Formats: sequence, structure tokens, C-alpha cells
Amino acid sequence: MSIERVPLFPLRSVLFPGGPLPLRIFEARYIDMVGRCMREGAEFGVVLIVSGTETGTAGTVAVGTLARIVDFYQGSDGLLGVTAAGTDRFELLQAMREDDGLNVGDITRWPPEPSIPLPVRFAPMAELLRAILDDLGKLYELLPRQLDDAGWVGCRLAEVLPLPVEIKQNCLEMRDPVERLEFLRPMLRAVREERIQ
Repeated sequence: MSIERVPLFPLRSVLFPGGPLPLRIFEARYIDMVGRCMREGAEFGVVLIVSGTETGTAGTVAVGTLARIVDFYQGSDGLLGVTAAGTDRFELLQAMREDDGLNVGDITRWPPEPSIPLPVRFAPMAELLRAILDDLGKLYELLPRQLDDAGWVGCRLAEVLPLPVEIKQNCLEMRDPVERLEFLRPMLRAVREERIQ
């Protein structure tokens, strides 16, 4: 297992493999990071902040997702807008801060999750996901849909459902796509019931 050093982007949200990540960049250290990643075609690591603020790495989790920049633009307010896409999950072995304030980490990549056909019992979850994605607009418009893949359906549901970030992180760390769907199923019922009331 090889160790890589990557720039880190600590957030109060969870990125899943295959998922979109819209960002507005205004700090110099992250503008430089985006420029470097675009020039080199490199990825950066997104890790959940569990305590503190986005300025440090002490309160981050040990499992995150690498992200690759797929689009950028300048907003009407002059800020840099970036859309990134989640690639591989990784384990953060060690984090440190460079002189310019950028957080970097030594990581090992997790192997990609196996592609498993969606079991029939989860077909209603895939149908619900289809309806949700249709309503989410531009961010999910161009995302290639894999509604017959258990891992893809579970990751998309975990990222779009209104769940606490700790539960989303738990879903990210699961290695079995079917286990993730089983874990999400009762929460999906709770979200549905909440919307009906």
C-alpha cells in the first residue's frame, strides 16, 4: 500500500465517490491549491471536520474522499467557484500544515468499492433516488446515473438525504454497499414520514 501526500480541504460536509462538490474559494491558500491541482491534474482530499473550524486539521476524521476539479468559474461576487467530483476514499495517516497555511496529509487510498447489482428489495430506494435527483437540478443533471448499482445508489442517498454529517461519515466508511443500503433503509422511512407530517 503506497503512501501519497495530498492537499487537504477540511469541510463540515462529507464527499462520496462519484458525488459532486461545489465550492466557493476565497482564501489564498485554497486558490493556490486549486491552481496547482488544475495545472498538475492532481486531486485533493476532503475530510469531515468533527470539531473546531475549517482552519485546522486536528478535529478531522481519519477517512475522507479524494476530489478532482471538473469545472471552475468566477462568480458575480468575484469569488472563484469550483465543482469537484469525488474519486477514491482514503485513510488519513498524518496531517500537517505548510508555511502558507495549507493543510496536507499523508494518505493511503482504499480500493474502489466493488460494483454490485442493486438487490431487488432496494428497488423502491432507487426509484425514490431517481425522483430526488430529478428535482436537484444542475449539480446532478450531468451525473451519469447508475441506478442499478448498489454502491452508487447508497452513496447518492447518503449524500442527498437530510442526515447528520456523522451518519453520512458512517456511510462513507462502510465497505459493503448492501450493508450501507440496509443501514439507510430505516432512515429513509423516517425522512418520508417527516415529509408527510
